[in-house]
Amino acid sequence: MPLDHTIARVTDRIVARSRDSRGRYLDRIAAAAAEGPRRAHLTCGNQAHAYAAMGADKATLAEERQPNLGIVTAYNDMLSAHQPFERFPDLIRETARRAGATAQVAGGVPAMCDGVTQGQVGMELSLFSRDVIALAAGVALSHNVFDSAVYLGVCDKIVPGLVIAAATFGHIPAVFLPAGPMTSGLPNDEKARVRQQFAAGEVGRDALMEAEMASYHGPGTCTFYGTANSNQMLMEFMGLHLPGASFVNPGTPLRDALTHAGAARALEITALGNDFRPAGHVLDEKAFVNGMVGLMATGGSTNLLIHLPAMARAAGVLLDLEDFAEISSVTPLMAKVYPNGLADVNHFHAAGGLAYMIGELLDAGLLHDDTMTVMGAGLRDYVAEPKLHGDTVTWETAERLTRNDKILRPAADPFQKTGGMADLQGNLGRGAMKVSAVKPEYHAIEAPCRIFHDQDSVKAAFRAGEFTGDTVVVVRFQGPRANGMPELHSLTPTLAVLLDRGIRVALVTDGRMSGASGKVPACIHVSPEAADGGPIARLRDGDIVRVDATAGTLEAVGVDLDARVPAQPDLADNGHGIGREMFEVFRANVGLASQGAGVVV
Repeated sequence: MPLDHTIARVTDRIVARSRDSRGRYLDRIAAAAAEGPRRAHLTCGNQAHAYAAMGADKATLAEERQPNLGIVTAYNDMLSAHQPFERFPDLIRETARRAGATAQVAGGVPAMCDGVTQGQVGMELSLFSRDVIALAAGVALSHNVFDSAVYLGVCDKIVPGLVIAAATFGHIPAVFLPAGPMTSGLPNDEKARVRQQFAAGEVGRDALMEAEMASYHGPGTCTFYGTANSNQMLMEFMGLHLPGASFVNPGTPLRDALTHAGAARALEITALGNDFRPAGHVLDEKAFVNGMVGLMATGGSTNLLIHLPAMARAAGVLLDLEDFAEISSVTPLMAKVYPNGLADVNHFHAAGGLAYMIGELLDAGLLHDDTMTVMGAGLRDYVAEPKLHGDTVTWETAERLTRNDKILRPAADPFQKTGGMADLQGNLGRGAMKVSAVKPEYHAIEAPCRIFHDQDSVKAAFRAGEFTGDTVVVVRFQGPRANGMPELHSLTPTLAVLLDRGIRVALVTDGRMSGASGKVPACIHVSPEAADGGPIARLRDGDIVRVDATAGTLEAVGVDLDARVPAQPDLADNGHGIGREMFEVFRANVGLASQGAGVVV
């Protein structure tokens, strides 16, 4: 089927917008690639330092005839999603030796857990950790001894940070190796019910703790469709994973076999062979369009509205919120995975998963098939499922049917005709709203606003019984310049209780919400932020605010905002404690949220 007209138009617009920056980027990575295998340029002393601890691999490294694979790992055993990576370097080195090649851990990158820091001070470092990860990966690869790289990371900021690094070192190939989701535990809807009961004072902390521990119970990614699992989808749609690698559980024979296969593929696509696939050519305009389509079709995390533009900038590609909105307008919502439905990612994978979805979207003309991927030429390679035969992975064409149409539906008969991501603009600035899990009657809310400068104040007002009528809750000074732009996900249970009580409520904030946010209408990432002179700083309690995802408007109704002096709260406490002192340079230099809230890009 020919490419959808809107997808083609948006792609052409991105190409035109990016022409100069993309051209400069391609020139840079071409010059780097033309210098030949990296290790050939090191002195004997340089090389001796690089190979000193490599034991039996020293001779192979010194010969410079076989590729050396760099491993950049986000392993730690505090994140359930990253704990399985402890074993991966040994598996990768084993694969390299079988191929007559070598592999070295180039370096580690930090990986914080937003589940641990949610609602805590540490969350104010979360978004900036993406840029720290990119910098740390850059340091790891700066030794210049690698012909290809594999990246071990899964969660919220980790994958975007690693992609920024992979694009920066775009003259060498990049393969991303996931760890997979934990097995299913307590159903996500039951966990959400207990959270709301706790917020309403109906159950105690013991019941809440029991539910949380039963939900997050073992190694692997959290099973809801938040940012971590949206990242995994993205890597598959953009061709940086092996097909079908995203949602295979840790500790299984197939998971280990896919790790071996990914390492082997990273060795096959270096400049030393005849199938060179540098990361910078995989990460082109069409790949980013495919990623946006995947985001809309799956109802993925709003955090990717920030991460995708930042990742793209590292490859010279310039994205805008209008691109997301237009792609959303023609992309069907094909999946219902919590918080957009009751199923978790294991259920989604069993129902047909990404292979089914990619096939449907290709046939509907909604994806570019003519992209370079780590697997081959074209996204059709991803309409396949990995199968284990002995210790070897082969890929077989996936069945073109959904095994559960309450979780996964065809493009021609979706849950919604559009992807449910709206670009809102008006006299309060510009923001975004994810409506894939929001009831249609809440897509537009007009009500008096209540102004807050932190999420704890919202919860205190709720406990005091102050929300008695329809309200637009405005939580401002939560942008990257103010305090690092923390997620405000801990507000979700509180605001959801108000909705359940029949109060029409919406959230407007220059902060972020979690990828797990669901039924509460929330206009987020409002730019310019309050701390950067944004008009949201001029709102006052009682002003009528209209949040309309259908019309795409974010308005203070009947208010002359320009005639007001903006609020200027004391933000001094945001600059110290739990490491925040070290991030002043980030807060001072960060870009707009609408452009990716980047520091290094």
